[in-house]
Amino acid sequence: MTGGNVERRHSLFPDFDDWFGRGFPGLPGWRPATAAHSIPVEVTRDDGAYVLRAELPGMDPNDIDVTVDDNLITVTAEHSESEDDKEHSEFRYGSFRRTVRLPVPVPDDGVDASYTDGVLTIRVPVPDEEPKTGRTVPVKRGGSAITGDTA
Repeated sequence: MTGGNVERRHSLFPDFDDWFGRGFPGLPGWRPATAAHSIPVEVTRDDGAYVLRAELPGMDPNDIDVTVDDNLITVTAEHSESEDDKEHSEFRYGSFRRTVRLPVPVPDDGVDASYTDGVLTIRVPVPDEEPKTGRTVPVKRGGSAITGDTA
């Protein structure tokens, strides 16, 4: 069968991707309008800093917010849909949100965020750790009541 058209067979059942990845057939936009899309992220440790990278393709940096609370970093973004008539689109529009917990509190100074080629990069300096020293904890004999001065 060289040179001929390939026959495509259609299943009676849609792919799982059609059912779960893009909404139920016949119910476009079944996702609640208030729900935010998750943002894919990766966190690495490099040169004395945690580096959080978040994929946010097609965003305007002015539409991205980064907030910090103790050891939590939250990235929120809004991507508005264009008014153009589309024949087909798989782009995601709406609200995007992701919170990442770092193993250390985020310092007040030195945090840097930049956006290049669809990737938001946040650098968080790792605070200098104080050297931990061992100490001895005294062990008391059990069974005897501890009394305090009642003067």
